[in-house]
Amino acid sequence: MREDKTEVLIVGAGPVGLLTAVILADSGINVRIIDREERTATRSYACALHPRTLELLQKVGVVETLLEQGRRIQTVAFYDGETRRAELDLNRLTGDFPFLLILPQSALEKALEQRLYQAGRLSVHWNYRFDHLQADEDDVLAMLERLGGTATGYIVPHWETVVMRRFGIRTQFVVGADGQNSLVRRRLGIEYERLSGPQSFAVVEFSSDREAENELRIVLDDSTTNVLWPLPGKKQRWTIQLTHSEAPHEFPEKLRGTSYPGGADEDMRRWLQSVTFRRAPWFLSGIKEIAWCTQVAFEHRLAEEFGRGRCWLVGDAAHQTGPAGVQSMNLGLCEAELLAVKIRSILREDAPLDVLHHYNQASQAEWRQLFGLDSVPSVGPEANPWVRNRWDRLLPCIPASDGDLALLLDHLSVKPVQRRNDLAPTHNEQ
Repeated sequence: MREDKTEVLIVGAGPVGLLTAVILADSGINVRIIDREERTATRSYACALHPRTLELLQKVGVVETLLEQGRRIQTVAFYDGETRRAELDLNRLTGDFPFLLILPQSALEKALEQRLYQAGRLSVHWNYRFDHLQADEDDVLAMLERLGGTATGYIVPHWETVVMRRFGIRTQFVVGADGQNSLVRRRLGIEYERLSGPQSFAVVEFSSDREAENELRIVLDDSTTNVLWPLPGKKQRWTIQLTHSEAPHEFPEKLRGTSYPGGADEDMRRWLQSVTFRRAPWFLSGIKEIAWCTQVAFEHRLAEEFGRGRCWLVGDAAHQTGPAGVQSMNLGLCEAELLAVKIRSILREDAPLDVLHHYNQASQAEWRQLFGLDSVPSVGPEANPWVRNRWDRLLPCIPASDGDLALLLDHLSVKPVQRRNDLAPTHNEQ
């Protein structure tokens, strides 16, 4: 069987995989990036870029394009029913981008895919699926499948995916950016620890009869987390945590096509008006037309390690959290830069393979802080009781990380404090 060769194989062409490829290609490293899908996603769950992420995207030369397409948000407001309980002013942050940028994930992926082509005339190999790998001390042999389609059925034909070709590719490194169901992670035998039970959300994008307020609004009632995203123009998006009694009967799956299957618009519109009336009485915008909707489940998960040897994970392949703060994608993009820099130092500067341990340690430490595994809250006396009582639910909703996160927490009079040994989490807590 013929083998292909490359220096780095990246599995998954979402934003995190694409950025990893761009940074490596800019260093003259031979990169192959594959994805089992046919194209970039036309719909998205994540739609907000953190200030720290915008600084990173400025380095690779795509931020101006994104700023032209997105909406800048400087305020994050927290509600409980009709009452406004707290707010964060992102303008307090230092740096060139003291705001969130709200835009479709598809716009980010398109910009990064175009930038990848500029970096080395590289294109994503769509319709390629990773199967398994054999790693040794010097390189990795990854087995890939070239996918195609064939029409089956006589009375009612349908399109079925088939394997057209199976082949090996020998590479110095494999980067798994293939999402929460990462096959790379599973082939490595890395545990994906569940830190909380699954939560189901409806994501509904719609046109409105009025322009949304220029702020991100998060509704934290006694049992659910809900987010109103203001989009460019008179478009908005609700992310609604579902309960058994309020869930609609059916949602379309996440689509990669260009059309939305109609027929459910009026039912969805009535359901959305009903649930927002109960949870967010201040939401008075008229819902004119449902652009698209989907149902998705989130959990708090963390990989026991971010890789080993010559095979490493980034983004949702290594972690997952709730949708409100869009932390998983944004931190995944930061991880992409750190991992790419470490790989470049090995391939071009003769650094030892051990430098990748720093990537694992730094990434694990940041996520353990976000999940509250290594810290407990210290809430100042000036913090309002609502913040004090919802500390554990507020943290995943804050659209920031690292130093920016500390500054915004300070704005709420909250400081993470290193957990003492006697306060170490028990197995049941984890």
